[in-house]
Amino acid sequence: MFVLDSHCDTPSQIFRLTDIRKKNERGHVDFPRMKEGGVDGAFFALYVPAGLSPDESTAYALKLLSCLEDTVSAAKDAAAFAYSPDDAMCNQEKGLLSVFIGLENGAAIQESLSLLRQFYRMGVRYITLSHSADNAICDSCAEGKRWGGLSPFGKEVVKEMNRLGIIIDVSHISDASFWDVLECSSMPVVASHSCCRALCSHPRNLSDDMIRALAAKGGVIQINFFPLFLDEGFSEILSESGLEDEGEEIEKEFIADPSDAGKRQAWYEVIDRLHALPRPSYKRIVDHIDHAVAVAGIDHVGLGSDFDGIAVTPAGMDSISDFGKIFDEMRSRGYSENEIAKVAGGNFLRVFSRVTKMF
Repeated sequence: MFVLDSHCDTPSQIFRLTDIRKKNERGHVDFPRMKEGGVDGAFFALYVPAGLSPDESTAYALKLLSCLEDTVSAAKDAAAFAYSPDDAMCNQEKGLLSVFIGLENGAAIQESLSLLRQFYRMGVRYITLSHSADNAICDSCAEGKRWGGLSPFGKEVVKEMNRLGIIIDVSHISDASFWDVLECSSMPVVASHSCCRALCSHPRNLSDDMIRALAAKGGVIQINFFPLFLDEGFSEILSESGLEDEGEEIEKEFIADPSDAGKRQAWYEVIDRLHALPRPSYKRIVDHIDHAVAVAGIDHVGLGSDFDGIAVTPAGMDSISDFGKIFDEMRSRGYSENEIAKVAGGNFLRVFSRVTKMF
């Protein structure tokens, strides 16, 4: 089987001076640990923070892409880019890891279909339409006040993404935007890193009706590993700790100057304190898989960890090297090897093939 993680924020860590060609003690993803975890490929998301101006958003995405291209070019014996499922299969045969490119936050295309096409030419194969703020394309689940769903430009974006063969990612967008996307898109869409709202009531998660509709369109929900989206109890624990606000400020200082050893250490200390909190087990990930399968069927569920974009992970899932634990837990719950292969990556690759080949 081909094991795929559909969402890692690893380019942000590269930008913070992490060398993913070697095994690291910090962070969640690097090439050696991908191999240890049996992960054949991952979508590396170019995460563009909300709040940047249009020009700043585009420039930031290009900086991340440049760092990623430099890293993959310097690791020819370990990894290669993949722009289609066929590329991924070829890389697997050669013993190479596949690096797919996603763009997290469509703000980077500004209000330009030409920029959208340029990001496609540069290898971007899915776009998360928004992040933590409404943008020119659609409303975010964190705000949801600007358009009431997709903007007029956003509807053009959806149609052009369909034409080009770029996967539409509905993670982070508002419920109204979600329903507009499903109505507007002629192709299956994905939630590249989202959980089930029935198990954890968070606006970032999908309701059962949304999961059913996503599946009816032929798409997939890729289960996120962030404890805040897995278990409501962790939200209370995190709030009581006070670490969320404190950590955000310390992280901002670190991002502004990642070469400063003191700022880096201060951020690491926050991460250690977060991991000392009572966390849900990695088995909670499989609880969400179970629920999504019960709602949508085995053909519409996968894994999108959000590694390197989350400061804290479930207990027992410290990095991508632990990925295999999920499949062991699925086996213990009675899933067949064929079913595991679908969740591991087969379902997402099916959608990827449909969107890129457009048949």
